[in-house]
Amino acid sequence: MSRIGRLSIPVPVGVEVALAGDSITVSGPKGTLSRRLVPELRVVQEDGRLRVERPGDDKRSRELHGLTRTLVANMVTGVTTGFRKGLEITGVGYRAQKVGEKLQLNLGYSHPIEIEPPAGISFEVENPTRLAVVGIDKELVGHVAARVRAMRKPEPYKGKGVRYAGETVRRKAGKAGKIGGKK
Repeated sequence: MSRIGRLSIPVPVGVEVALAGDSITVSGPKGTLSRRLVPELRVVQEDGRLRVERPGDDKRSRELHGLTRTLVANMVTGVTTGFRKGLEITGVGYRAQKVGEKLQLNLGYSHPIEIEPPAGISFEVENPTRLAVVGIDKELVGHVAARVRAMRKPEPYKGKGVRYAGETVRRKAGKAGKIGGKK
């Protein structure tokens, strides 16, 4: 049995779960999320907890058991507390600012880059070099954060670019760092 899949998911007070066939809808204080689940697996709700059950022990059911449980748990967490992915900007003149709901990035290109947030996602700019992507859908938050990072990935020589908060970038020595050095 899957160690993750067999764990039950507690449903906090104020969260409503609606099961209809192979789809699940979770509503909470922050919003509503819905997802279609794999038809082989069942989600059972009993006394304030959700449990994912698989019909047999075949390979496909075992593979999807833990995944389905994690997706449902992320839905419950999202509608109660939400998700946040921090980003840091490193580089001279590189900065971020909010213009209305859009995020405007100056990343050393000849023009500023504007990113429109999809529905359910918002940007928070703490200072010009630190920002966060906030939302209730963990998958969408991670996707938007990856899109922002892709605008200028951190380069290995000076470390300039957009990186996740706490991410370490392996640095390269460059020309002067070769063996023998300057002669």
